[in-house]
Amino acid sequence: MATPVAAIRVVRGKFRMFSLFKKFKDGLTKTVAAIAAKTHGLFGGKKIDIASLEELEEALYTADFGVETTTEILEEIKTAYRKDPALQGRQAAEIGAAVLQRVLAGAEGVLPKPDVKPCVIAMIGVNGSGKTTTTAKLAHKLKGDGQSVVVAACDTFRAAAVEQLKSWATRLDLEIVASHTGADSAAVAFDAWQAAKSRHHDWLIVDTAGRLHTKSNLMEELAKIRRVLQKNDPAAPQHRWLVVDGSLGSNSIEQAKVFHQSFGLTGLVVTKLDGTSRGGAIVGIFRQLKIPIYFIGLGEQPDDLQPFSIENYSRAVFGLE
Repeated sequence: MATPVAAIRVVRGKFRMFSLFKKFKDGLTKTVAAIAAKTHGLFGGKKIDIASLEELEEALYTADFGVETTTEILEEIKTAYRKDPALQGRQAAEIGAAVLQRVLAGAEGVLPKPDVKPCVIAMIGVNGSGKTTTTAKLAHKLKGDGQSVVVAACDTFRAAAVEQLKSWATRLDLEIVASHTGADSAAVAFDAWQAAKSRHHDWLIVDTAGRLHTKSNLMEELAKIRRVLQKNDPAAPQHRWLVVDGSLGSNSIEQAKVFHQSFGLTGLVVTKLDGTSRGGAIVGIFRQLKIPIYFIGLGEQPDDLQPFSIENYSRAVFGLE
């Protein structure tokens, strides 16, 4: 029989798991609602038929799951339907979630505590992806986990980007190294690494300038930041994450490919999933690039940046508990 303390821990653990799942479900509301609308409440208890399968196919394409994933989900549901013509919508949802979990195997990025300090995360992406905001939210999350963090305001190219990160740093009580708009971003990165090292901090998160992947001069600036960081630590930046706007859907795949070729991405952060009905794009991005997804953005609040969970995502998009 479990001791009272052990029982409390189990209850707390279950509550935490439920809370995390609720974050995913709430954050993916628009995607869930779009699928439900196109399938006329199929997963609410309706019996499967040919018409509902056609509706589901259209819904999955609209949610940007792509041809491969949509085909796999439909084929498995059709196979189950042929075996059991009384198949219910909820059973189809369970099948769909299981297919997503299989397709996304290996997609969860796990960020271990660093064995080299400071460990550097370079945040990369185009303007408007939520990169600067995500930098602050990530620092806040690591700090909440008991780790020490410095953020570097290296987006000196975009007007007001430095002030934006400073504002977040004040709001969340973060340590920041910054200069002025137009300053040498690589010099800021160098100074931030030195500051993080001297203060014995665990992490340095570098907010790089938002850039179009087609602009070679801006891509070279990104490479310069990397070279300057490597003067301090040849392995830096240990993590190179692309921040992708989830509302762009599959259109972000080509962008991610170019950044990966130029900079060797080690991870992805997918933002703004709460504001789009195209939440299936995560699957296509992972299938194309096989780069782990570390975090997803499910809202505007600092705690709405959540570690990516394959199970929570797969069940949430099909409206399952």
